[in-house]
Amino acid sequence: MAEGALDAVAQKLGRHVPAGTVLFREGEAGNEMFVVQSGRVELTRHVGDRELHVAFVPPGEFFGEMAIVNQRPRSATAVVVEDAWLLVIDARTFEAMIRAKTEIAVRMIRALAARVEQANQQIELLLLRDADHRVVACLRQLTAGRVAADEGGVWIPMSLGQLASRVALTEDELTEVVGRLATARMLIRRTDGFIVPEVGRLVDFLEFLEMKERFRRA
Repeated sequence: MAEGALDAVAQKLGRHVPAGTVLFREGEAGNEMFVVQSGRVELTRHVGDRELHVAFVPPGEFFGEMAIVNQRPRSATAVVVEDAWLLVIDARTFEAMIRAKTEIAVRMIRALAARVEQANQQIELLLLRDADHRVVACLRQLTAGRVAADEGGVWIPMSLGQLASRVALTEDELTEVVGRLATARMLIRRTDGFIVPEVGRLVDFLEFLEMKERFRRA
């Protein structure tokens, strides 16, 4: 949402939320949505017996809107991972904002369309049987549009556990894949994330894995 559209209500709706706070849990009823002004929120959901990372919500983005748009239970769990300043918007306020500010409706439609695309990518990712293929495809998605870091590669701020949940692997399984990619110098693991030194090499390897998958199915 545009900052200008929120200035008039920011003081009334703003709330400081410390890291570690669970805003809502998957399956709960909800009557509020949130806009991140500062800090960061993680969304996760359970698939089978695993908790999967869905997304990090950075400043300027919103989440939790479907609970007030269609009155459905929360589809994910939201946890504040960095001290945050959030705008907390109930259904009545949300409707008034949409009616008063067309730009808010337009930005929301664009954001929802992007989320549908991300969901489709996640489904395609989880359909891949080979662990190497799944991880490399995920890394390619995560590097798309990112600028090279000072270390000379693209920085991915994600822990091993978060990446493991995203690709539906255990941390031990992911560690094996990361080790192979590190040996091939396609990935560098750091304590607080990963570096892809050359995205081009990652893309080439992904194309090889996709070709291998096509031959396997033939």
